Amino acid sequence: MNKAFVKETDDDDDDDAIGIVPAIPAGSKNYMTPAGYQRMKDELLRLIDVDRPEVVRIVSWAASNGDRSENGDYIYGKRRLREIDRRIRFLTKRLDLAEVVDPSVHFGNDQIFFGATIRYQNQSGEEHVITIVGIDELDPLHGKISWISPVARAITKAREGDTVFLKTPSGMEELLILSVEYPAPQRA
Repeated sequence: MNKAFVKETDDDDDDDAIGIVPAIPAGSKNYMTPAGYQRMKDELLRLIDVDRPEVVRIVSWAASNGDRSENGDYIYGKRRLREIDRRIRFLTKRLDLAEVVDPSVHFGNDQIFFGATIRYQNQSGEEHVITIVGIDELDPLHGKISWISPVARAITKAREGDTVFLKTPSGMEELLILSVEYPAPQRA
């Protein structure tokens, strides 16, 4: 289909192409754990070294088949190539802005900072285990929350045994910090 009839351009906004990506707060750095930084770097290298060359090969082969207007391999290959290039630009920008913070420097500390794994209890008696990570590393289903989330902001700098208050849509909620853990330092 002609681009005049579809809402697609080669210069779509990078964030829209990736889905909903949390913005880095103005004036803040893009904090990441070493593991999160490595995962993004590995994805970038895979896209550059493996995925993109494979799609370029397919598009090149499809283009050599002649009529491109109805050539599905060519059309979808070009679309996939734009998606890969968009993701490469996004990852490059995010990695350039990254501030890698090693949470193991706080090993043995009972105060909550970036990278901590916290076990807390809400006022209903339910226990939760969360780890405070970077915006690009969040995975709420596995207990990884962003450092800019309301829960992380409420408990940051609290200590084991402290009670903190979290403002929720249904009112203030009390959270009791049960334990704070950091990963052990890696030996070189």
